[in-house]
Amino acid sequence: MTIHEFLQTIGIDSTVLAAGGAGGIMRALSRRRFKIREMVASPICGALASAYLTLPTMHYIRASGWPLPAEPQPVLLASAFLIGTCA
Repeated sequence: MTIHEFLQTIGIDSTVLAAGGAGGIMRALSRRRFKIREMVASPICGALASAYLTLPTMHYIRASGWPLPAEPQPVLLASAFLIGTCA
């Protein structure tokens, strides 16, 4: 079983996980003072937060009536990146 198959088994999209981790990396690199603990924890927290909060965010965006493109994948990944950055 690969990591991708394992993540799908537990209900996590690997692209969302990667986008959230990238958001966490961006947040860690944008700080004025670098701390090793923050450099390690930010991508992990960003990836986990985006893995569990992106789908509810997408449902909220749809329910609020915001216009979405026909293919929701770019919006999904952008939402995951922003959630990862905030986390």
